[in-house]
Order: sequence, then structure tokens, then C-alpha cells
Amino acid sequence: MLLIRGLSRMSIRRLSKLTCIPPRPSMTPRIGNDASTCRRKYHVEGLEGLMLAPAVFGGLFVALWTWKCFMLVVFQNKIIFMPGLPPNSRREKIQDYVGRCAGVQWREERIRARDGTDLGLCIADLVLGPSATSVQPSVAFYILYFQGNASSIPPRLPDLSSALCMLKRRSAQWHGGNIRCTIVCLSYRGYWTSRGSPTEKGINLDAAAALHWVSQMHRNTYGGEDHESRPSAKLVLWGQSIGAGVATNLAAETPMPANVCLDSLILETPFTSIRAMLEVLYPQKWLPYRHLWPFLRNHLDSWKNLGTISEKYESKKLPEIFILEAAKDELVPQELSQKLFDRCLDTRLPVSRKAVGGAFHNDAIFRAEGRRAISEFLSHRITSARV
Repeated sequence: MLLIRGLSRMSIRRLSKLTCIPPRPSMTPRIGNDASTCRRKYHVEGLEGLMLAPAVFGGLFVALWTWKCFMLVVFQNKIIFMPGLPPNSRREKIQDYVGRCAGVQWREERIRARDGTDLGLCIADLVLGPSATSVQPSVAFYILYFQGNASSIPPRLPDLSSALCMLKRRSAQWHGGNIRCTIVCLSYRGYWTSRGSPTEKGINLDAAAALHWVSQMHRNTYGGEDHESRPSAKLVLWGQSIGAGVATNLAAETPMPANVCLDSLILETPFTSIRAMLEVLYPQKWLPYRHLWPFLRNHLDSWKNLGTISEKYESKKLPEIFILEAAKDELVPQELSQKLFDRCLDTRLPVSRKAVGGAFHNDAIFRAEGRRAISEFLSHRITSARV
């Protein structure tokens, strides 16, 4: 019995060594390093979640800003020049406005720019003076008109005709011989019946082509190679809005033909430059658009051009500048007209100006006060040319 008990005790000890039963896991959670690691992990994930939404929306906002800036730079020609507004502007006809032109006869002619672009002109002739006869005038006066950035030439003809009629009535009080006045309205490339697409460089070529047409017409009308045998040709450049920039570009950059003398410039509701208009349209410094000026391909810098004109004509007779402002201009602030006026004074260019009461940007000569101011200035320049 003792032997059996001894053997059983030995077998139980061996069995306990061979089959070790693992202890039951404790159900009580351990508090230590693992818990603090979890808390840090959840804390970090919570911060990332809170920062994700602002990062996404902020990135989207910056991306949209960048995209708009890119669009402004790439499509600046279509933003500045709008020949398709209103939608029927390319289909306008002179005949549709004949009844509103007070008897002034307008005609269309075609010219070509130096790069071959086909352009349209609207032209009218008037004989001014107390006795409108066919006798050769003592002075031939030419007005080269440059329109604003939208619409076309035909809708502007009634207001231009009204200003010319005021000038004709005023000329009945003049003394001396008659004066022939020809107004030439340029349709920029891409506008009205002209071909091509508008850009500042292209429109400068168009203006030079119109100037060449004036020179050629004067030569063909009065004939002869002797300058003494023909009346002198005086030129007035008249530009409205962006047309004022085109007019100053032409006066500053293009040599005048030998048979044409630049007499004066009419700047109707002008601005100093496209860069200045960026600051006017986007005055907030935190907006990036006003800082896009280094990428401009169109400048129309009248402020710079006035200085060039003064230097160019320093040894000759300086052209006179007339600034016509709109008192309630909703686009161009009065400060820009004031800067142009001060620029003329600084560069010793003779200058005068007139603000049309109650007028908005596009209706300065739509009002009788504006047309009267234009006719008075033209009358003053024509009578001065006769002396």
C-alpha cells in the first residue's frame, strides 16, 4: 500500500509538471502606460479631425482665388474689350439711325490695318461757316473718334450728329472763309463690321490705319504736291473711356503724317491706365486682383502718354487737351480725371475740363450739356486754326 501511494504521488507530481494550466486572466483592467498611450492617441486623432475641415475649406478658397486670378490674366482681352455687348451690336446698320442724325449724312468705308485686318469706318462731312459753299476752304478739320469698350459705332451716330449740328449753328456766327470738317469714327477690330479680335496692340494698328486714311483723303481731296496750294489739315483726336487711351496712344507713339497737324485731344470720361482701374474695381488690399498688373497685356496708359506727347511736341505747337467728365460716373472716379488734369499742368500741356452734371459714364454726350461743351471746344479750336 505504501508502494502504491508513493507511486501515485510521484505520478501526480510528474503530471502537474507536464500539464501546467495557465492562470485565469484578471477581469480588473490594468491602469498604466497603455491607458495614457490610448488617451494620447485619441487626443491626436481628435485634433486632426478638428483641423481637417478648415484645411479643406481654406485650400478650396485659395484654389478658387488662384483660378480666378488665372482667368483674369488669360481672358483679360475679353474682359476689357466687349464687342459683343449688346448681343446685336455686330449687326447694327447706319440706315437704322438715319432718322435720328438731324440731316448729317454718314457713310461706311473700308480700310486695312498694317497686319491686313479689314476695318470699318463711319464718315461724315460738314462745311462750316456763315456761307456753306463749295469753295475750297482755308482750313480742313478732321476729327478722329475712338469709341468705348462696348457696343458699336451706329448707335453713337445720333449723339455725334447732334454735337456736329450745334457746331454748325455756332459756325454761322464766324467771320471769314469756310472750313471743311470731316469726322471719322473708327470701328476697332472685332467691333461692328471689322474683322479680327481686339487687343491694345491691334487697336493701335487700327488707329494708325485710320490716321493714314485721313492723310490720304486730304491729299486726294485737295490734290497737288505743293503744300501751299492746299489748305492745312488740322486733326482732333476724340476718345471716350478706353478710346481716350487709344487716342493718347496714337498721339504719343505714331508719327503724324507730313500733311497732318495734331491740333488737340478730347478725352471723354477718361481714366489714367488699366492698372489704376484694377485698383478702382478691387480697392481691398487683401484681394489679389489689384496685384495682377505685372501680367497685363493691355495698359492704355494715358498718364504716361501725356508726358510723351509733351516731349514729342516740345519743339512744335503743343496740342490742347480737353477733359470731359461725368459728374456721376459710376466706373471712373473723379480722382483719375484730376490726375490727368494735373499731369497736363505738370507737362505744360494746355488743358481745360468740364463736368457734365448728372451724367453717368456712358451718357456724357447723351446730355445736351455734354454735346454743348464738345461743340464749344471744337468751335474754339477751329476759329483758332483760322487765325
